[in-house]
Amino acid sequence: MEWNIVIVLTLLVITIILFALELFSVDVITLIMLLILVATKVLSPADAFSGFSEEIIVMLASIFVIGGALQETGVLDAVIGKLTRPAGTSEVRILFVILVVCSGLSAFMNNTTVTAMFIGPVLTLARQQGLASSRMLLPMAYASIFGGTCTLVGTSTNLAVSGFIAREQMKPLGLFEITPIGLIITAAGIAYLMLVGRRLLPKNPDQAKDFLIPDYLSEIAVLPQSPLVGQRALESDLAKKGFRILRAIRNHQGVPIDPEFALQADDILVVAANVENLIQVQAAEGIQIRVRLVQGDHDLRGMNIKFAEVLVTPQSDLLDRSLDSIQREEHGLNIVAIHRRGHASTDNIGTMRLKVGDLLLVQAHKDVLEGLRRERELAVLGQFTPPRLKRLLVILFRCLTIEQAYEFIDWRLLILIGGMTAFGVAIEQTGAAQLLARGIDNLLSAWGVRGILTGYFVLTILLTQPMSNAAAALVVLPVALQSARDLGANERTFAIAIMLAASVSFIAPFEPSCILVYGPGKYRFMDFVKTGALLTLILTIVVLSLIPVFWPLHAATGR
Repeated sequence: MEWNIVIVLTLLVITIILFALELFSVDVITLIMLLILVATKVLSPADAFSGFSEEIIVMLASIFVIGGALQETGVLDAVIGKLTRPAGTSEVRILFVILVVCSGLSAFMNNTTVTAMFIGPVLTLARQQGLASSRMLLPMAYASIFGGTCTLVGTSTNLAVSGFIAREQMKPLGLFEITPIGLIITAAGIAYLMLVGRRLLPKNPDQAKDFLIPDYLSEIAVLPQSPLVGQRALESDLAKKGFRILRAIRNHQGVPIDPEFALQADDILVVAANVENLIQVQAAEGIQIRVRLVQGDHDLRGMNIKFAEVLVTPQSDLLDRSLDSIQREEHGLNIVAIHRRGHASTDNIGTMRLKVGDLLLVQAHKDVLEGLRRERELAVLGQFTPPRLKRLLVILFRCLTIEQAYEFIDWRLLILIGGMTAFGVAIEQTGAAQLLARGIDNLLSAWGVRGILTGYFVLTILLTQPMSNAAAALVVLPVALQSARDLGANERTFAIAIMLAASVSFIAPFEPSCILVYGPGKYRFMDFVKTGALLTLILTIVVLSLIPVFWPLHAATGR
């Protein structure tokens, strides 16, 4: 048993490190760790994979499908437009409406999905009203997280914790059991953002005017008949049009740009420019924007061909793939340019591997863009069509195909929850939970039950920085419950505190919703720390003060 404890704790540390480094996908890491637990006979195969048979997994998958169906109808565009219309041009009123609507929807939908769906409408609204979108996007992302604390189905973390305590022979969480404290968290969070948080964020009036990001990286080919041939690069017609020429590629070799560098036919220029200039240059004589995989571009011409800015989401199958490896046939679009926050490399753009939050300028048929608008892999920013409410009736009458339903499910998250639930079983069965619990209890015993609960609460907040919220909660939960038993405290109180701790951590921009707004909002890392650290402290005080009010610290049974 002692060796089993060593194996489990060692794997736990390795898992946390791998989650933090993101060298591999979380689902791959989880499955490998389960296989090691089986191979070392710490768990039986039945125990190792029992977490995947829990009804909570089916429930979570169903919620993904329902959320995807709501997304496909386009209802949100209509809702945001109608609700913000009475707010006029007031930043305060518009922001308040956005926060309330976003948090309300997130109580019943995945918060990452809600954030991705709101980015485009919020950017459009900011542009139309002449407001700084940087004062709205981060608060919107935070509001989506607040909403998840209001119901059982608000976040995957809530469902994962409910499933775990059910395995411990405790009563599962009710759908609206956490609603009272969740509403208080949401109200406190919105009040902070309206009164303090938004004032800590950068305000750039030109941001809304430029719509998104002024500097995209792209490549322009100088054709033999181009008037640019012979011109000095830094004084060329291209430079006068607002393009910053960063580097040239001549005869497959990178060449730095200096004041004497003269352009030649077949030069490839790495440039930085805004969206408007990139689109206009398409019609210029003698130059051509290099798109990825240009073969077959005869079908990408005409009035139905549009440009759009798209955001790479955490669910995208394009993650970690280079631009040159992406076949246009996969999504029916050409990638014209890319923007990555903080990236200033002028090397071959085609070798850049896509990351969450990357912004792409793409060219595609209007129907393709409409399809992308409904997908979770690439969020379209700025290309929106009237919502089709009739689609909702089609879904209700079971016309949503099985294939479409499967696409909405975040399988990596389901594997993470199922696997980490089994990991929790291993921590308990080997006695590792008891060992860790005794150590924490001894360290904080002078502070009593409330002090020990606070210790686990803060530990969960810290672990959510390198790990996903659900994973952090499932790592801490078995140890916290063991402490509650040893102390004779209410196990349910400890479980709910750990669950809420995973949802009130805003110190760094590692939450998927925050990553999504990082680029469009033109934020810096310290913007998140400056705004989120104080918010985390306030909500920590709120939750720890109210937890004993709704769930007593001591009870005859926590089950």
